[in-house]
Amino acid sequence: MSIRITIAAALIAASVAGCANQSVSKPNFDQFANDWWERVSSVQELPTDGLPDMSEQALAQAQEKRLALMAELKKTDTNKLTEQQKINFDILQYRLQNDIDEYRFGAQYMPLTAEGGFHSDLLFAFSPDRVRKNADFESYLKRLAQVNRYMDQQMGWMQRGLAKGYSQPKAVLAGYEQSIAAFIKKDVTDSPFYRPFLTKPADVSAADFANYQTQARQLIEQQVQPAYQRYYDFFTKTYVPQARDNIAAEALPDGKAYYQNRLEYYTTLQMTPQQVHELGLSEVKRIRAEMDQVIKQTGFKGSFAEFIQFLRTDKQFYVQTPEQLLKEASYISKKIDAKLPKLFNTLPRTPYGVEPVPAQIAPKYTTGRYAGGGRPGEAGYYWVNTYALERRPLYELEALTLHEAVPGHHLQISLAAEQTSLPDYRRDFYTSAFGEGWGLYSEYLGLEVGFYQDPYSNFGRLTYEMWRACRLVVDTGMHTMGWSRHQAIDFLASNTALSMHNVTTEVDRYISWPAQALAYKLGELTIKRLRDKASTALGDKFDVREFHDKLLENGALPLSVLEQQIDKYIEAKRKS
Repeated sequence: MSIRITIAAALIAASVAGCANQSVSKPNFDQFANDWWERVSSVQELPTDGLPDMSEQALAQAQEKRLALMAELKKTDTNKLTEQQKINFDILQYRLQNDIDEYRFGAQYMPLTAEGGFHSDLLFAFSPDRVRKNADFESYLKRLAQVNRYMDQQMGWMQRGLAKGYSQPKAVLAGYEQSIAAFIKKDVTDSPFYRPFLTKPADVSAADFANYQTQARQLIEQQVQPAYQRYYDFFTKTYVPQARDNIAAEALPDGKAYYQNRLEYYTTLQMTPQQVHELGLSEVKRIRAEMDQVIKQTGFKGSFAEFIQFLRTDKQFYVQTPEQLLKEASYISKKIDAKLPKLFNTLPRTPYGVEPVPAQIAPKYTTGRYAGGGRPGEAGYYWVNTYALERRPLYELEALTLHEAVPGHHLQISLAAEQTSLPDYRRDFYTSAFGEGWGLYSEYLGLEVGFYQDPYSNFGRLTYEMWRACRLVVDTGMHTMGWSRHQAIDFLASNTALSMHNVTTEVDRYISWPAQALAYKLGELTIKRLRDKASTALGDKFDVREFHDKLLENGALPLSVLEQQIDKYIEAKRKS
């Protein structure tokens, strides 16, 4: 289940207006859609001064409201909509349907994945960097006062989930308690929740700030940290011992339908697990042949397995300090910045920075990730995991940077956010098939602008591509074909140069977040196919910069909608 249900898409019993009975086949669809989405958002967004009400009654009421809103949307006569309005309709329906489906398939019973959960997501709900004025501090303190209730509600869902057969598998939970313990500090001023109270803003008086500090220390010491301690005790003494042994999503209640639903949601494609699995095996075979050629270029004389062991253990491929890794990632980021005009006519204005993955979540977190962006006045951030440096090889860093920063996630997300002609629900829309497919395609684009000159770095690119191809095999294998965790680890380890730490972290991620990992390779293959289609059809008229602009100008799209847009672009270009 997606951890986003815990905060960003929390199920809140907010008041929404009644549903209209009339059909929505009218010229003012744009106004209807904006109003309709505001009502959808009021059901699932965070309250201004509080945390979500996760009570059983609140969640049930929220689901009823979503179902009523979906029925209202489906009254729309799409034959009378413009092309852009049809895209709006498709995206609105896609977004709301997922919220409906997550509740229907019991996401509330498992508010965590191997990477994190509601306890770590709270950091994003508090946004300490935005606390600057008296009103901000007062709102922040009100939210702190609700952590007790919120944590207890989440634990209540996890307890009910154990009784109903919903839990994360025991195999992926080893060491997870460390991420909970990281919030329990001897000195409450070391708590991440105390960060806004370390430095007085200019707009707050000394007296007021001292009062806020006192209140914060009391709340953290008397309520927040005890709540985290209760969660730690519940997790280690009750949840883990009673967690399920079977790792397959199909082992969950209505698990076969659940996995198919997640496959279609994350990939936006109509495929069966068997079709995905077979495509994955085909891609693994193709990429392996390319990897063998690169190994020959290095002059290495041993076997494939011996080459992988060499990459995992030779000190030349690893740095000694977090600062070295961050500096190397920053250097690569600036190098690719200078190449972007060769690939795009339109570039985002929003800048991005390079930061380490937060220490509280780093031990179980992936190698890197894009965070933030999309908000006016705020930069995006390329997160680099500096935990366990012996597991962060430099030969992967070019591919990682191109994926997470530019031309990958930062460029795509920022361009969408800056498309002022699109409604807000289009500008902040993200679907894994498009976004992660674009990220993987961005790794490939490095070849076209002079990256991966070192064969080891090129092997790193290929091992990243192989990693995504292996996901098609192991994700479907574990969740629908009886593969064991050990079998998946062996398959990923024997076909990629990922460190064993990353291999196990990734496999646990796939187990705890079914089907999401399928989106990357399937999205990339679709984008590459559309590029080949446009290049073949247009011949000398094909311009890769224009093609990329067309891919991104509508923001993230379901892949079927993206193909329709590229087909129309090809036809218009041919006629011109």
